[in-house]
Amino acid sequence: MSELTDALLAKPTAPAVAGRKVDPEKDFTRQIEVKGDSADVTVRAETFEATESAATDVLRGQGLDPAEWTVTGFRSSEWTMANGETGVSTRFSFARCASDAERERPPIDELLAAIDSTPAIEPPQETGGHTFIVALGDMQFGKIDGDGVEGTLERTIACLNKAASLVEHYRRRFEIGHIHLAWLGDHVEGFVSQGGANTWRTQLTLNEQIRLTRRVMLHALLLFAPMAGRVTMAAVPGNHGEAVRINGKGLTRYDDSHDTESLIAVKDAADLNPERFGHVEFYVPDTDELTVVVDCSGSVVAHAHGHQFRPGKHFEWWKGQAFGRSSAMHQADVLLAGHLHHEFIEADGPRTFIQVPSMESESTWFRHSKGAEGAPGLIVAVTKDGRVPVKEVVTQ
Repeated sequence: MSELTDALLAKPTAPAVAGRKVDPEKDFTRQIEVKGDSADVTVRAETFEATESAATDVLRGQGLDPAEWTVTGFRSSEWTMANGETGVSTRFSFARCASDAERERPPIDELLAAIDSTPAIEPPQETGGHTFIVALGDMQFGKIDGDGVEGTLERTIACLNKAASLVEHYRRRFEIGHIHLAWLGDHVEGFVSQGGANTWRTQLTLNEQIRLTRRVMLHALLLFAPMAGRVTMAAVPGNHGEAVRINGKGLTRYDDSHDTESLIAVKDAADLNPERFGHVEFYVPDTDELTVVVDCSGSVVAHAHGHQFRPGKHFEWWKGQAFGRSSAMHQADVLLAGHLHHEFIEADGPRTFIQVPSMESESTWFRHSKGAEGAPGLIVAVTKDGRVPVKEVVTQ
């Protein structure tokens, strides 16, 4: 862009300004309340047009550039002025526009080069009676929230590398002969969630989001494949990764997902080198299914994204699934899930539910709605014969 364009589009950021307390019966004109990226301005004047002009004057008077705010709604009503004539009182709702930096697409080629240049750890293969689990999900590559694509990618690679370094640490206590990687969905932001409402806030094309996911999975394969005599990787569909929705509804099969297809592509690549990757197994749900189970040293580990059940109702959903004899869920000892973006671990008798944090740093919508910020990371665990004596959160 030219210097003139940059100057006209430049956006100063200002701290939130507390609204003035006014008595609407005595104070004729204005009131402003600013909360983060939203603002409400109430003004009185003789006409609606005058209130609209006065509202922008209020923003300007508080050190806010009206060019950086857009009207998202208003409510107007008439009132009787002191001289007996009718005036107009209007409450305008404003939202802060995104900055130029937020509009810019991240350097996709540099991100991919960062993955390709990450060195792999190559300790000797081991055998033993325990499984080391690495569970992660909700990267949602593509969205601008938090530290964006660059932050999520850097965090994911760093956490995978840290998880690999922990294998030897836990081998001091357990004979680990099997390493299992669980990809729990929503690895792409996609363009189908909320009827495409997040499209503007998504910086990468769909193919670029899928490419990042595929190459992160490939990095994990190169990292963990030499570390055990048996290595498995499983992926399940998330709601953001659904391939097709029309009018907000999924029209294809439940297993039609970019989350699982990314792992299938990695399997196809691994199949080209059976000498190096012949001991690695890959699993995705069966046709029209959403879950997959894998035997991990005598522990039946089930995988689900988590959008099938309501928050806090995971065991009720699990019991319902286990009631069906055609479902492998009735044999599951461990259930791994994502979707809700925060760590949660709960045991019910011999069964263990593990919900992983997100890999993205935050959901800006959730922060605005609830005030809670993200605590990203992945979870590693050690299991055998239905027991999970180790569960650890790995962060950047």
